[in-house]
Amino acid sequence: MGKLTAIQVKNLTEPGKYADGDGLMLQIGKTGGRSWILRIQTNGKRQDIGLGKAELVSLREAREKAMELRKVARSGVSPLEEKRRVTVVIPTFREASRLVHAEQCKAWKNGKHTDQWLTTLEKYAWPKLGDLKVDAIDGPLIRDVLAEIWLDIPETARRVKQRIGAVLDWSYVKGYRATEAPMRSLARGLPRQPKKDGHFEALPYEQVPMFVLSLRERKLSISRLALELLLFTAARSGEVRGARWSELNADRSVWIIPAERMKAGKAHSIPLSTAAQAVLREAESFRVDYCDLIFPGQGRRSVERTVDSNTRFLMSDMTLLQLVRGMDLNVTVHGFRSSFRDWCADQTDYPREVAEAALAHTLENKVEAAYRRTDFFEKRRALMDDWASYCDSAA
Repeated sequence: MGKLTAIQVKNLTEPGKYADGDGLMLQIGKTGGRSWILRIQTNGKRQDIGLGKAELVSLREAREKAMELRKVARSGVSPLEEKRRVTVVIPTFREASRLVHAEQCKAWKNGKHTDQWLTTLEKYAWPKLGDLKVDAIDGPLIRDVLAEIWLDIPETARRVKQRIGAVLDWSYVKGYRATEAPMRSLARGLPRQPKKDGHFEALPYEQVPMFVLSLRERKLSISRLALELLLFTAARSGEVRGARWSELNADRSVWIIPAERMKAGKAHSIPLSTAAQAVLREAESFRVDYCDLIFPGQGRRSVERTVDSNTRFLMSDMTLLQLVRGMDLNVTVHGFRSSFRDWCADQTDYPREVAEAALAHTLENKVEAAYRRTDFFEKRRALMDDWASYCDSAA
């Protein structure tokens, strides 16, 4: 039985702490504030837990609350942590995925990555994990999701694994899970994937001239012109698909890609050959008033109105790949950069540094990068002229 009585609780006014027993006490502050405090130990750690103001919580109610919290503490669980767990609304994996995507996509520069991040989870993870609370997802559940695609589409499966881990790690940091994602142990439960060299399938540079000739025999289209400019400039697919008229200089002899659209985060100037400039002249017939893109796509009706037209009408990366595959070639669009690089090495005397600068590759040697101030622009102009002539040689 407690030491305090209801009459005492009502009449006590002197600042201090008045024990009722088993850790429950009435605390009166210097300003006269009166509240109930429960002092308990959980796993050797002392905690003081507030139970409410004495004006609102009676002695009997304070004792009842204290008894419930003591039961929780005896089970080895911190009453404070239990209280937080009960009040926090645990999201489902689907909800958490959307929250993670919304937070992190602002820092992503690759539009393809931004679009695919949620799409892959929606297709491969949500059917089994989407409706589950994030604190209920364990290693075996993740393993079952990945096992269905691990050998059939290994690269996509690895990305799904990484993205599931990102969602669960975010949930742990937010306090929705007690542990981080159990990703390390998954390797033991999945078969070994076949090894690949990691390179993009590239067209041998010897075949590029005939490819260009075949490409020009196709019907004139915005995708055909985009692929031609990609070939003549050795630029990345995203850089070409996102190219703006405003990025060209006055006589269209230089294309300046701003830093925010470059993989390395640094502005890149590309000298345009005569062949590349001819492509731009042909692209004029496809120019539209509603956006600045040189190669506008069909647009996405589902995009919110707040999104600018340059984003809404950005051509899909699949458009160029389908064009290449439609010519019965099992190569990737990115692989044409390798074709250019191999040609530089085998057929020209241009220094390696000039070829790497043409591809906008960053220097691996940090010391050399710190001291180099040139981007070899004039040498690159000669190089790109020679490459364009080579590409046009079959014609």
